[in-house]
Amino acid sequence: MSIITLTSDFGNLDYRVAAVKGKILSLNPEVNIIDITHDIQAYNLIQTSYIVRNAYKHFPKGTIHILSVDSFFHKSRKNILYKADGSYFLAADNGLLSLVFFDIKPEAIYEITLNNRFDDVVNFTSTDVFAPVAVHLANGGLPEVIGRKIKSSKQLLFPKPVYNESEKMIIGEVMYIDNFGNIISNISKDFYENIAKGFENFTIKFRNLSLSKIFSSHSEVVSDWERETEFHGQSAAIFNDSQLLELTIYKGSKKNGAKTLFGLNVGENIYIEFS
Repeated sequence: MSIITLTSDFGNLDYRVAAVKGKILSLNPEVNIIDITHDIQAYNLIQTSYIVRNAYKHFPKGTIHILSVDSFFHKSRKNILYKADGSYFLAADNGLLSLVFFDIKPEAIYEITLNNRFDDVVNFTSTDVFAPVAVHLANGGLPEVIGRKIKSSKQLLFPKPVYNESEKMIIGEVMYIDNFGNIISNISKDFYENIAKGFENFTIKFRNLSLSKIFSSHSEVVSDWERETEFHGQSAAIFNDSQLLELTIYKGSKKNGAKTLFGLNVGENIYIEFS
């Protein structure tokens, strides 16, 4: 059975998610539709890229992913199809897919011409363009039938940390805050280790707070603290599943997690000072 996933900034209150699912099922009632999330902040491409990048790898090869974020139809903007890492990705040509695959070269990029050829009126991109294309691919259709190959699409630069050699400091920033209030930075484990190997000590600084240890996982935090009931609410820095530096509160939530207690917002700086 073919799989089509949906990611959007539509929310679950309005009709839009149901409309997309209804359109897909009207074209092929056998398709398996999986929601990744519909709670993306409106037009937030970095948030979308983080979630999709970490979710799609767990789906079977050949899965079709519809990314309906900042996707409302504009005559001056293309809609595109990426074939990348063994699967298909549909999105507006707004730079989103370049963020998802900032370190992976797509096998092919197509400008979707399905509606252009038949002079259809596009009222809602996700039902009028993405759904028919996704079902076409799910039915085994070739991407060349619904689009033409192009060499490149809109590119956006993924925020990267920098190392200030004179200050002996990594300067990163908050790029995502998850449902538990955990703060995810753009400082990767590889980047940190390449700098840290020349020093004995480091301090992570943010706002007026600091931490001096990085755990390799949430489970290591528990093991280090031994009796979890005594350490409810303790703060820690870890390298998460994406190998990115994360600030966390043990058993934190939206109400009492790192976001609330540290007061950090997306875009604010996190520093690692070495000595």
